[in-house]
Amino acid sequence: MEDKPKTLQEYAMRFGTMMGIFWIIKFSFLPMGFRIPLLQFLFILMTLFVPILGYIYIRKYRERYCNGELSFLRALVFSIYMYFFASLLTAAAHYIYFRFIDNGYLMGTYMEQMENLKSTLTGDFEASIDQLIQNLETIASMSALQLTMQLIFQNIFYGTLLSLPTALLAMRKKKSL
Repeated sequence: MEDKPKTLQEYAMRFGTMMGIFWIIKFSFLPMGFRIPLLQFLFILMTLFVPILGYIYIRKYRERYCNGELSFLRALVFSIYMYFFASLLTAAAHYIYFRFIDNGYLMGTYMEQMENLKSTLTGDFEASIDQLIQNLETIASMSALQLTMQLIFQNIFYGTLLSLPTALLAMRKKKSL
């Protein structure tokens, strides 16, 4: 008896889970990076690697499960789903971190750095830093659930934006003889 072929959504869940695990590992470097600069650098490198990893996963999907063919629309939907599922998994880690671990550390550290930077600047730069500090204060006043929801929507938005060029690069039409 043959198994029913998996759907695009099921493959997107699988690859989205792997992407989500990558994001969780990447996110863990952010707070630790304030004490160990190498980890901050790794966080930045891993963030820059996200679209490349997305392309690799879409290409893998195309080659393994679509016989080397993938339309733009199918690649776009797969990519959006993949980022959506990665965002959901990462949201669980974000909530746990902000609810039980952070205790204001991340925002406090950012605010401290902005205050230190503000003391070295004058004029328009100082006004810009003041605006940034006000934004950070607003973020710091959010609950863990509000922060998590903000991050989930942000991840989905950026994932959707990344999906467009990635789908264009990953699509491949059937070769005619």
